[in-house]
Amino acid sequence: MISQPTDIHEVDVAIVGGGPTGSTVASLLRKYNPDLRVIIIEKAKFPREHVGESQLPGISAILDEMGVWDKVEAANFPVKLGGSYTWGKDADAWDFDFYPAEEFVDEPRPAKYEGQRRFTAFQVERDRYDEILLRHAQELGTEVREETMVREVLTEGDTITGLRLDSGEVIRARHYVDGSGHVAVLRKALGVESDAPTHLRNVAFWDYYDNAKWAVEIGIGGTRVQVRSLPYGWIWFIPLGPSRASVGFICPSEYYKESGLSPKELYLKAVGEQKEISALLKDAKSDTGGNVLTTKNWSHLANRLTGPNWWICGEAAGFADPILAAGMTLAHGTAREVAYSILEVERGELDPDWIKTRYDEKGRRNIEQHIRFAEYWYAANGRFTDLQEHCQKIAKESGLRLNPSQAWRWLAQGGFTNQSIDSAGFGAFDIGSSKKLVELFSGKAVKFNVAQFNEFKMNFNGSQEVMEGNLRDGRIYQTQCWRRGETLLPNFGIWKRMIELVQKDGDLKSMIETIQADPRGASVFQYLQTLEAMVTDSWVVGKLNKKKQVMKIEPGQGRQIRTEEDARKAMEHAKGSIKFAAAAE
Repeated sequence: MISQPTDIHEVDVAIVGGGPTGSTVASLLRKYNPDLRVIIIEKAKFPREHVGESQLPGISAILDEMGVWDKVEAANFPVKLGGSYTWGKDADAWDFDFYPAEEFVDEPRPAKYEGQRRFTAFQVERDRYDEILLRHAQELGTEVREETMVREVLTEGDTITGLRLDSGEVIRARHYVDGSGHVAVLRKALGVESDAPTHLRNVAFWDYYDNAKWAVEIGIGGTRVQVRSLPYGWIWFIPLGPSRASVGFICPSEYYKESGLSPKELYLKAVGEQKEISALLKDAKSDTGGNVLTTKNWSHLANRLTGPNWWICGEAAGFADPILAAGMTLAHGTAREVAYSILEVERGELDPDWIKTRYDEKGRRNIEQHIRFAEYWYAANGRFTDLQEHCQKIAKESGLRLNPSQAWRWLAQGGFTNQSIDSAGFGAFDIGSSKKLVELFSGKAVKFNVAQFNEFKMNFNGSQEVMEGNLRDGRIYQTQCWRRGETLLPNFGIWKRMIELVQKDGDLKSMIETIQADPRGASVFQYLQTLEAMVTDSWVVGKLNKKKQVMKIEPGQGRQIRTEEDARKAMEHAKGSIKFAAAAE
């Protein structure tokens, strides 16, 4: 019997998974290098339902860079200005806004990615959103294969030599990208392990509702998501349209097993016991016929993200608990990093080992910090009265002490100076809002370290100079930084400016006067937050000269975190229109 020759299809980049991760990689590759032959292999037929509807503002910048912002905005998804929470030491509700709701000006939609919209996010129906992104990648010249399974990952040692499809065809590429989500097709085939904290193993139950009310309508299409604690878990309420909402319940997997209830029974019990959510759903109906959907939400982090000719990104690389709404941010963000890395490897001007090491280290640090932040959110939630032992275990296994100053340092280490080479912050949180969270969770005031001092000097002891990457316009520009242990001090943007100011004088009053005269696009508070991060990580040493003034600086001066009552009072004088749903009885 004569064997038939294998049908081989050769490309430059083969991407497994057509969700936001795969579409982002493909779109950026084709945008910056249209000569690259890129293929996406997707097992499903789009559109298809998927959980994970709530975004953070960082995604909007990536959508704009991909060239797909206008298409997503035209879909008229609700604009996310922030969230309303019942979480922390007390039962008091509080709001967190990316952009002050009372300053949000009514504007026609679709709107451009400019002005106030640079600080907002979307709440999306994933079936529509994912298809918009996939078709955009296709329009840019990406070959898209839907309803196509990767049956076998062909390897030689740690190198991928091809992907055998269900048709028998083999796809060969110079680069292989795992964007297949939790299925992790390439990662698992390569034997790359993924570590999952045993204390962040949660399960999610959710449904979609028609005729649901928005808790608050801000301007045209703007709103907040709702996150409400129960003694045994928490509920999300995400507006997806004028009357449609995603409502989910999350609890530890062990609690679910021990409850003896079915997913639907536990879900309906939780929704029924949360009065704010129940009020929003008073006249709503399930558009799935009450068919409650389920999934496990286990935080995890892959042991490595790159190899000789492969890259792992998105949920295949790692996942952080959805309490921070970081899932899609990590998907888009790691995908952008992979696209830039492949572009530079193909360009051949930078050391490929440096490119891969940089992506692996930065990607894993970023995911790990999101997991660390989630651990703190759970451990510090006094509303989890039925889960006190569970929360104590999280704190113990994380090495987390809940003393405010210790908690702040634990959170800050390796996070706020590593996330961005441009500015000090993490996810949607700047330094001020993060300190405010520690106050809310502990019930005790958290002070800025810089408020104790008025003279500063740099401290490079024990550090070494390293090169980091600044991603811009399809290029990775190498930038000098300093590393000491796990902490990184960028020598770029506002970091560089702050280093220069400290080295020139170090006197707080003089530095502030210089900033006010030449802010270079940043506020005094942004500079002080950067200095705070540098002091926290010991890159700067402070000294108190009693003959000089100290700066009064409070966490509340950062992003808008305030009680719901204070937020309502502020919005009485809003620039745009604001409507509230009737309060729950």
